[in-house]
Amino acid sequence: MKHKVSAVLAAGAATAAAAIALGSPPSAVAIPSAPGAPPRGPCALRGISDDVAESAETPAGFSRSSGAVEALTLFIDFPDAHATMSPGDRFAEFFPAATDYFRTSSYGRLTYRPRPLLRWIRMSRPLAAYGIQRGAGFDPASDGGYHALSREVVRAVDPLVDFRDYDVINIIATPNAGPPATRTVLSVTFSGGDMGLRTADGVPFRNASFIWSRQSGLSAFRVLNHENAHSFGLPDLYFTDGRDAPPPAGHWDPMDEDWGPSNDFVGWHKWKLGWLSADQVHCVPHRGTPGEHTLTPVSARGGTKIVVIPTSPHTALVAEARTRGLLDPTVCRPGILIYRVATHVPSGRGPLRIVDATPHSGGCYRDNKYVDPELTDATFRPGDTYTDRTTGAAITVLTENPDGTYRVRVTPARA
Repeated sequence: MKHKVSAVLAAGAATAAAAIALGSPPSAVAIPSAPGAPPRGPCALRGISDDVAESAETPAGFSRSSGAVEALTLFIDFPDAHATMSPGDRFAEFFPAATDYFRTSSYGRLTYRPRPLLRWIRMSRPLAAYGIQRGAGFDPASDGGYHALSREVVRAVDPLVDFRDYDVINIIATPNAGPPATRTVLSVTFSGGDMGLRTADGVPFRNASFIWSRQSGLSAFRVLNHENAHSFGLPDLYFTDGRDAPPPAGHWDPMDEDWGPSNDFVGWHKWKLGWLSADQVHCVPHRGTPGEHTLTPVSARGGTKIVVIPTSPHTALVAEARTRGLLDPTVCRPGILIYRVATHVPSGRGPLRIVDATPHSGGCYRDNKYVDPELTDATFRPGDTYTDRTTGAAITVLTENPDGTYRVRVTPARA
């Protein structure tokens, strides 16, 4: 969950071997290679810049998302909810699993280093006195909410830590504080700009994730990966306005479904986070000629990962190969995943939506209640074509190659 708190910017590894792009058709735009660098070029669409969003470039104020990321990790309990376990045991519920997840998903381009202060920090008031509930804000003028909670945490640890040494902050509550995650999910991130709370070290308190209760199902630690990804600039893909609608992305990215079995980030997010080198992204601009591209599955190192087809100044179609892998154990229909990116659509309103190759099928993965099944067979297979009726942009899956790559033919959008 990401909660916006500012009109400016708020609310929320070792270097891998050089990747090899498999072919670059004449219609693709050459972009200088720079592993770990922000997206550049005509397909790096601009959009919302005062909050988390699908805009290709993440504004200043958010945490770095490649290289070494230092994560101050703190533990809190309350007078009416004393911790019943050691902070080390609570820490072990998330690490090293969350670190390993980031390492694998980023192809080694993100080294996530949790730095725990292994002691319970007792808050001064009962939990209810802070008014912590889903949607609670970070209001410096309030005597409750996350600002009041954070102020106490900062005062408690300021003599012990130098906040200048950290990129993100994790505040992990004792799991017996508040409702269980099966009833309501309270975990939230406040990221981006200055939120009105400074530390004794002279830096603003920001890019902070609050982790409550326990997620259910396999790889439950990923709530932390989801929340920290807000500090890296990623938006919520699930609908946060309470609408009764099918999930926009389903289990194809943890910014929609981060519960149940593991799932990997989509290629657009990996590009935005600096986990793809420029030659792993093929850009197909307006007025280009149709061309063929070979896509290596997102789960494998190396190779071309995404083809981006801009359809307007703020929208694009993206194609990538998804097959079963270490972070994608639920993939039951390997193939080409196609989705729409809208960089002007706010977080929680569907800024990224999967195109379903088999609508109303009921899906092919129904083994876990935490996976919405409908989109699990959304991938396009050899012989399938998707055409955007508005712009004429088209993607045809030509072959699934013996080495596990896929060959696609792409027609650019009309100018």
